[in-house]
Amino acid sequence: MKPSIPKGTRDFSPTEIANRNYIFNTIKAAFETFGFQPIETPSFENSSTLMGKYGEEGDRLIFKILNSGDYLSKVDEKLLSGKDSTKLTPQISEKALRYDLTVPFARYVVQHQNEITFPFKRYQIQPVWRADRPQKGRFREFYQCDADVVGSKSLWQEVEFIQLYDSVFNTLGLAGTTIKINNRKILSGIAEVIGAKDKLIDFTVALDKLDKIGKDGVVKEMISKGITENAIEKVSPLFDFSGSNTAKISSLEAMLQTSEEGMKGVEELRFVCNSIEELGLQSATLEVDVTLARGLNYYTGAIFEVAAPKEVKMGSIGGGGRYDDLTGIFGLPDVSGVGISFGLDRIYLVLEELGLFKAVELPKPKVIFLNFDATTDLLKMKAISELRKNNIKSEFYPDLGESNKQQKRQWKYVTNRALEFVVSEVDNDVFTLKNMNSGEQTTCSLSELIEKLK
Repeated sequence: MKPSIPKGTRDFSPTEIANRNYIFNTIKAAFETFGFQPIETPSFENSSTLMGKYGEEGDRLIFKILNSGDYLSKVDEKLLSGKDSTKLTPQISEKALRYDLTVPFARYVVQHQNEITFPFKRYQIQPVWRADRPQKGRFREFYQCDADVVGSKSLWQEVEFIQLYDSVFNTLGLAGTTIKINNRKILSGIAEVIGAKDKLIDFTVALDKLDKIGKDGVVKEMISKGITENAIEKVSPLFDFSGSNTAKISSLEAMLQTSEEGMKGVEELRFVCNSIEELGLQSATLEVDVTLARGLNYYTGAIFEVAAPKEVKMGSIGGGGRYDDLTGIFGLPDVSGVGISFGLDRIYLVLEELGLFKAVELPKPKVIFLNFDATTDLLKMKAISELRKNNIKSEFYPDLGESNKQQKRQWKYVTNRALEFVVSEVDNDVFTLKNMNSGEQTTCSLSELIEKLK
């Protein structure tokens, strides 16, 4: 049977790894420039840590891990015969692969609260897993690159995150990215003034799909969730909201006069947008998008989403927001947090489509010692050890090339890997060195060889 990998996962070639590392290194450098520190958390968590934190849709996409051993032996017969997966799953699975990096981070903060200096600025670059339907730009295993601040309610954090997005995408050459911003308090206020406060989650989840399913699709979903046609009529101006950020904020202010929470959201949005207007961005655009909801339960303030340049058809390449009460679910109330995430895999596809990857040089040795004479192998290996002690990347071709055909194979290896220097012969501690770029060939001692290669 032909080997394969699970749908939604990928193998990566050396060139792809080099390109991915270019993105990783760009993001990591920006994180550290902005004062963030790295942490890591396990690839899997206790199910109780993850379940119930992402809403009903998110819970369905969490990969569950079967308990080790005979996981069915202790399950009640009635549960087995009932075939109710929601009741059966907790009995046979106590752990799950992480769905994102934010909830594990909240758990980390609570667990290590006595060791942390607040406000705590952390970044985390690790893979996550989602049992989603694979499609372009959407995988079941992918990396997230997150930065979060906990322990500060200052809106300057939101301002800095917008600058951080702008800095990374500017460095990557991704001009024309749009950083969309909204505020969960505004969405709560809208739900309140249209009389659908008890349907806030249904309202925001449906509204968040406007780009994908259009106005008619959103209306149909809202009605199916019990939101009245009268309420939908009141909110219909949001479906065609336009104008400058200032104009949009003014319209929202007029709409939300009767909602204290909604007005608070308008104030926060105005502060962030005005600050960015004063500070300026390098290449990205900040855009108020009142349909932006991001269907996660835990956002309480600003919501971010980054759209790729318009010439590329791609979903969001970043997103995040403020979650004032996230650590409260783990028993540590009143710790405010705000964070953003970079979608590495989608950013990769965008850079690839736009031809923005710089020519990457794959890891390779500075010099290779060819193997035409087995009697000199030990001399070559001793020389290679000395070169490596001098931080000169060196390689020994392991298979002996006695025949003409075998020797040609070694030279072809040199050509295919575009290696710069070749030691083809060693005779009484005299090394024959060839520069493959210039074609120049010289003989030298080991000390001279080290100097030349340095």
